[in-house]
Amino acid sequence: MKAAELVLTYDWDKTFPKSDKVEHRKVTFVNRYGITLAADLYTPKNAEGKLAAIAVSGPFGAVKEQASGLYAQSMAERGFLTLAFDPSFTGESGGEPRYMASPDINTEDFQAAVDFLSVQDNVDPERIGIIGICGWGGMALNTAALDTRIKATVVSTMYDMARVNAKGYFDAEDSSDARYAKRQALNAQRTADYRNGSYALGGGVVDPLPEDAPAFVKDYYDYYKTQRGYHSRSLNSNNGWNVIGCMSFLNQPILQYSNEIHSAVLIMHGEKAHSCYFGRDAYANMVKDNPYAGNKELLILPDITHTDLYDGGGKNAIPFDKMEEFFHAYLK
Repeated sequence: MKAAELVLTYDWDKTFPKSDKVEHRKVTFVNRYGITLAADLYTPKNAEGKLAAIAVSGPFGAVKEQASGLYAQSMAERGFLTLAFDPSFTGESGGEPRYMASPDINTEDFQAAVDFLSVQDNVDPERIGIIGICGWGGMALNTAALDTRIKATVVSTMYDMARVNAKGYFDAEDSSDARYAKRQALNAQRTADYRNGSYALGGGVVDPLPEDAPAFVKDYYDYYKTQRGYHSRSLNSNNGWNVIGCMSFLNQPILQYSNEIHSAVLIMHGEKAHSCYFGRDAYANMVKDNPYAGNKELLILPDITHTDLYDGGGKNAIPFDKMEEFFHAYLK
């Protein structure tokens, strides 16, 4: 395993203020595909002994300087050692070509984060959890089904990226004809990209914002395109994924074995989130015929939207007390 040299920013360039309750430093680690990942490590000040640890990533198309870093720092304030990382091909992490997504490699990114945490001198390898936000919520569930070292998982405002790519929002494009049309368009784009020698970008959050944009698109704009959550390395804040970047999700379901997860899982979603059906259905599928359903929980938060769970939405929407209680219960 050989780590690549990454260009890292050591100035505090997060979308949230730095806490005086934790120590922060940049670290790197390598996944099993040889991609070097960049991360922020948050350690409670004056911590002693071996700590419970949590790896955090998401939202889909965001960077660790946004929501995942906020979650990581906040949980470190509560006594956990935490690691917020940029997935492969994005942010400060390595991987070429840039701005690609993969259900396999991005699940591996979470596992590589567990690798890293497991060998730290100040971490108890028997007390490791993960947090996945938005599209990385689905990845977190997929990882929990695969990695038995993970003892507890929190899924926040999740997307199932395989489902939304294959079936569209609210499953409105769930037909073989609709999927075939998507495959035609994406494969035509592959030919064009290869001819051009570069990958076309799909665009991030729409800008300028149309007056008739759906409410959830307005919410995305308010987070990614304003001072609230804009970041120069965030795909959603700028030019987005490659057009073909998420192609493999079309026929690679990520939650096939979620009802075989033994470890504890908390799925939390806003009642008013356009994405809430992903969380409700993922929970139902996870507990169906699962003899280990007793440590699974679905938390629906009243009057909360999708992006409220990115940074609190100005109303302290993220239930950090509940998350602390959950992790203390299952990382002991």
